[in-house]
Amino acid sequence: MNLRNPLATARGLGSAKSGTGHWWAQRVSALALIPLSLWFAVSVLRLVRADYLVIIVWLHAPTTAVLLSLFLAVLLYHAYLGVQVVVEDYVHTEWRKIATLLLIKFACILLAAAGVFTVLRIAFGA
Repeated sequence: MNLRNPLATARGLGSAKSGTGHWWAQRVSALALIPLSLWFAVSVLRLVRADYLVIIVWLHAPTTAVLLSLFLAVLLYHAYLGVQVVVEDYVHTEWRKIATLLLIKFACILLAAAGVFTVLRIAFGA
């Protein structure tokens, strides 16, 4: 016979360990993506018929470089958070889950670093 209440039995088990932090991170990154996505969409639509030099001049602006770098970083972070949930829910073998999550994290970090490096390289004219 167990005299512990259900809450004491459940403490430390299940998804209540770190789910709220992940949930908040995904919501905050989604909120940050709203203005950044609107800015990016408007900017790209304005540059549809622009030639190469106009786009390079646009990327040389400090505001553009910072906003585009932020957009890339937040977008890939948000994407990682979303794919992480899918992998945790549908990959049941522990070593495959860990390997997949590491591969996805590495890919997102690599893509973010390459994107930000490219934006900064163009912005500084190197």
